[in-house]
Amino acid sequence: MFGRLMANRTNRVQRTSPLAAVRTPPDAGVLSCRVLDPVNEPVVNAEFAVSDAMGRTVVSGGADPYGSFMTTVPAGEYRLAVSAEGFTPYRATALVGENCLASLGDVTLQVAQPPDLPPPGDWEIEPAHSSIGFTARHIGLARIHGRFNSFAGAVRIADPVERSAMHIVIDAATIDTGVRMRDDHLRSADFLDVQRFPTLEFYSDRFVHRGGTKWAVTGALSLHGVTRTVTLDTEYLGLGNGMEGEVRAACRATTELHRDDFTVSWQTMLARGIAVVGPSIRVDLDVQIVPKG
Repeated sequence: MFGRLMANRTNRVQRTSPLAAVRTPPDAGVLSCRVLDPVNEPVVNAEFAVSDAMGRTVVSGGADPYGSFMTTVPAGEYRLAVSAEGFTPYRATALVGENCLASLGDVTLQVAQPPDLPPPGDWEIEPAHSSIGFTARHIGLARIHGRFNSFAGAVRIADPVERSAMHIVIDAATIDTGVRMRDDHLRSADFLDVQRFPTLEFYSDRFVHRGGTKWAVTGALSLHGVTRTVTLDTEYLGLGNGMEGEVRAACRATTELHRDDFTVSWQTMLARGIAVVGPSIRVDLDVQIVPKG
């Protein structure tokens, strides 16, 4: 009888514990926190990464609409990293016990200082530390990854930066997906038709700051004899110094092109109802620029 009374008491304690509504394995607990900005508003785009004592990521994910994060993990010690665009990352250590709630409470992220912009002047793309790649779907199945091996570009940084201009020229014949037969076909009149259109060119004189390190670079892309307006979603990575002390600036950019906008189609296969290349192609740029001359 005494045992039944103790069991009933234990059940009542569990029902009123913070984890009463959370089903957890017997050797696990719950880790949670809420992320706020300096004016106590939830940071809904916060990202979380929980790692163990060996530095291995155990779980990762994003905050809910209230800036909150909750996860079940085996009992033990963990490191929590919280990050969000425009904020300084936050790190903390938490000890999670069995059938316990380890709450870090409200975590306030501080606004990050944006990286210094490159000084005004003429800059050029440094090809050895830059890349222009793309991803497309082959017959609607596997992804094909490729790149262009030869390109050049110039950037004129203005004051203010929003008035800057950029010009990139890509050698179409240097397309490279790692398969010679496929690359020869991509160079043919079925696709890029490099004999008639030897280059792809992008020119922009519109730089729009979207906040933090995010920029939109909008310009005209000429491909396969057709010119369309394209926006590069760009992340500015800041300034650094090369091996010889030269100043460098770096950014990452991405955009999505629709193949039919540039009349790039394999008509023979399309007539048979086979879409050899998917309707959209993702383009990724990793660029470093150095002062010209």
